[in-house]
Amino acid sequence: MSENGSAGRCCAPSRGESPRQVTATARSAAPADAWAVGMVHLPGGPFLMGAEDDWVVPQDGEGPVHPVRLVPFWIDRCAVTNAEFEEFADATGHITDAERYGWSFVFAGLLPDDFPDTRSVAEAPWWRQVYGACWRHPEGPGSELEERAEHPVVHVSWNDATAYAAWAGKRLPTEAEWEYAARGGLEQMVFPWGDELEPGGEHRMNVWQGIFPDRDTRADGWYGTAPVTTHPPNGHGLHNMCGNVWEWCADWYSPAYYARSPHDDPPGPSFGVERVIRGGSYLCHASYCRRYRVAARSSSTPDSSTGNQGFRCAREATPVRSR
Repeated sequence: MSENGSAGRCCAPSRGESPRQVTATARSAAPADAWAVGMVHLPGGPFLMGAEDDWVVPQDGEGPVHPVRLVPFWIDRCAVTNAEFEEFADATGHITDAERYGWSFVFAGLLPDDFPDTRSVAEAPWWRQVYGACWRHPEGPGSELEERAEHPVVHVSWNDATAYAAWAGKRLPTEAEWEYAARGGLEQMVFPWGDELEPGGEHRMNVWQGIFPDRDTRADGWYGTAPVTTHPPNGHGLHNMCGNVWEWCADWYSPAYYARSPHDDPPGPSFGVERVIRGGSYLCHASYCRRYRVAARSSSTPDSSTGNQGFRCAREATPVRSR
């Protein structure tokens, strides 16, 4: 499958159902200032958003490059972990979309060799429908979170991410905020650290090495997700903005949006069918999906979940008490 074809989008396949109204879970709330823990304050200001280089996936709407100005905001240093999401779920009783549906998408390579045949995604057969797969059981029944407390939570939909953010006193970042944060203060570079994929032979993110989807050499040390602080942070102090897991953004997705988006704090389209996801994941590989870049975009329906889809949170620049 061509890297510019639909297989790239199927890095994070959609369920295909119509989006449901988000209903916030509010039986319990996080402490009033708990949101400040683990966040970085970014000053905002102008930057160039998008890309028009040789890495671009044209149909995703990565261009044109356009100036954007943001007000200051806060963003999580890392993706939300299993331990953090467990605290939320235990406090609120939140049931994720994957748990409601009774299944989620799991990468076939993470399943046992004797796993029974289940429905796959036609354009991306490495994705398998696994009954019982959810954030607590990432590869389905029998799989647990033991030793994965600091890995990013997966099998969470946009609806689930939004509910967590509201409980934590935060929100999801806009797509513009996400890209500004991912760039780490560098202008128009491909990755959060520069233009070279592996500078000096050093792996800077968790993506696929080898021949996808049959053989991963694990040269970066990981098969599947890695702990959220595995690689050095970018210039803003943020970890794993590319690779590891896709991250939900607040915006509706439109490939034509950049051509008409406002200069100041673009909020995304006013309506849509799919929400923006950013950053790529442990399954990204240059042979079919080069979306492990700061300007790369993809999307999924708000109720969809997969084993490589997580999120981090943001918040307006509200003064906080010294801790």
